Amino acid sequence: MSYFNRASKAIQVANRIYRFSLNHHYNLGLPYFASNEHGFCSNSRNSNRRDDNNVIDLSQYPTDKIRNFSIIAHVDHGKSTLADRLLELTGTIKRGHGQPQYLDKLQVERERGITVKAQTATMFYNYELEDSNTSYLLNLVDTPGHVDFSYEVSRSLAACQGALLVVDAAQGVQAQTVANFYLAFESNLAIIPVINKIDQPTADPDRVKAQLKSMFDLDTSDVLLTSAKTGQGLEHVLPAVIERIPPPPGKSDSNLRMFLLDSYYDEYKGVICHVAVVDGCLRKGDKITSAATSQSYEVLDVGIMHPELRPTGFLLTGQVGYMVSGMRSTKEARVGDTLFHSRTTVEPLPGFKPAKHMVFSGLYPADGSDFEGLNHAIERLTCNDASVSVARESSTALGLGFRCGFLGLLHMDVFHQRLEQEYGTHIISTVPTVPYIFEYSDGSKVEVQNPAAFTANPKIRVVASWEPTVLATIIIPSEYVGAVINLCSERRGEQIEYSFIDTQRAFMKYRLPLREIVVDFYNELKSITSGYASFDYEDSEYVASDVVKLDILLNGQPVDAMATIVHKLKAQRVGRELVEKLKKYIDRQMFEITIQAAIDSKVIARETISAMRKNVLAKCYGGDVTRKKKLLEKQKEGKKRMKRVGSVDIPQEAFHAILKVS
Repeated sequence: MSYFNRASKAIQVANRIYRFSLNHHYNLGLPYFASNEHGFCSNSRNSNRRDDNNVIDLSQYPTDKIRNFSIIAHVDHGKSTLADRLLELTGTIKRGHGQPQYLDKLQVERERGITVKAQTATMFYNYELEDSNTSYLLNLVDTPGHVDFSYEVSRSLAACQGALLVVDAAQGVQAQTVANFYLAFESNLAIIPVINKIDQPTADPDRVKAQLKSMFDLDTSDVLLTSAKTGQGLEHVLPAVIERIPPPPGKSDSNLRMFLLDSYYDEYKGVICHVAVVDGCLRKGDKITSAATSQSYEVLDVGIMHPELRPTGFLLTGQVGYMVSGMRSTKEARVGDTLFHSRTTVEPLPGFKPAKHMVFSGLYPADGSDFEGLNHAIERLTCNDASVSVARESSTALGLGFRCGFLGLLHMDVFHQRLEQEYGTHIISTVPTVPYIFEYSDGSKVEVQNPAAFTANPKIRVVASWEPTVLATIIIPSEYVGAVINLCSERRGEQIEYSFIDTQRAFMKYRLPLREIVVDFYNELKSITSGYASFDYEDSEYVASDVVKLDILLNGQPVDAMATIVHKLKAQRVGRELVEKLKKYIDRQMFEITIQAAIDSKVIARETISAMRKNVLAKCYGGDVTRKKKLLEKQKEGKKRMKRVGSVDIPQEAFHAILKVS
């Protein structure tokens, strides 16, 4: 067969495959997009409606028919359940077919029952108004409720024009409710108060309305009463979203500008970016440029989350969706970046306030030879969690590893769990620390994040030191006020504000050293208030403090991974607790192990783990005592030689145990 005959045959086969693929597309009801007279990529079979075959035409949703809103609340007030009901109400998911908390996709979220990652879903809702039925596009963002993930909330609010402020009808206004309200208020969002869980026997909506009025000056007539569990009152939520939340303010005839809201890594597609189109239109095949890195990319895929990835071929002004552009490195997808069409000039959008890292910890591979595997896992995971800072470091005890900064202790714990569950890595984490500032006698100032890096210099001495503080908001039942005041005093707290929300609940604000709350403050607060306290904090200023470095020595050798910085008044107690805990977790060896806590060269606490030894006197049934002494001395010399060359393995449980010492 000649070359031309083979080419003709190949073209015929390709045409048959193309026609089959189109028929297959239509028979399955899948969307097929083509250009219409407006230049948009709409469905060629049905360009003016969204029918039952899942054909989505985004061109029929101009900005006045788009609403972007978020759900914000204190942890466990029913955000994710409310999001489930709204998805079912709009037909986005089928009732009873989806898993509970559908938008909580991570394994760690399902195990802990909390939201860690903000998730976006696009819904379509037919709203009847004045004898007309208009279809609206609603972009819903379900946000975390825990204080450690407030950075996720602030990023989500940047893509929204309004928010549903959800409050539990029984628990009322909590600390994170206050924090999230002011986040939304500072972003100039329209706020719709929703009192949830009104089906509970202990629900008291009138009391909660009074709290919303006194705390936030919200009109009680605007409050919606709902039960996401039973569906009561949900029919009023989406109409309120359409009526009270303004449409996106973007310009459809301007050059493309869009926010990079979030990103995660897919093994097959690379980095998938969540974007919000502020101005213009984004189409598949466009060439775009990053304002932060100046790198250019081709848009390989674009669409919406409905609630899974659904290709649409384009995104219009005000719409929120996803984009695949071939990014392969996590450093390329910078959250808060402005993306725009190549060969155009635009004013970059204001980025997000950078994440403030409150806790630092070292991460090392449990198997020292698996450093590259840990490096790969952290690089992939930080693409999905931009609020973590990562820097390489080395330890004489643990080898090569990373120094990571987190927004809080729960954030650190979740990051560790995701590393193990999603990437199968086994890690050793060091004691969490906070950053301190030291001033030396030569006038220089140094910020110390890793206590091991803080070494005493005999030529210059430390003349002053500062530690970070936080402004803590605590809301408690009034009968627990005395116990909470004692706890805050023990943690070196300074009272800023103290008032009563109503006859049953007290509102307290304290300035506390970050070091004092970073480990077990929240657990102890919950314990002394029978679980009724709510706690939130924001970073404050550095204050002068008398702090010292506490070293842990094993057989006279310092273990840099266990070094910590503590207040001088607490150093004695902390040192004693550390050595006692380590004695429980370090295994006995054939030689004696000495565990010491020291400040500079002064030992302040000591424990000894006795050596395992053979009974060398077992064969002596009598005879002169000098024979027994000779055998014991010989054994003693052997133990000394073993101690000089022997090494002590520190198990991971020992690192976990000293986390609880404050």
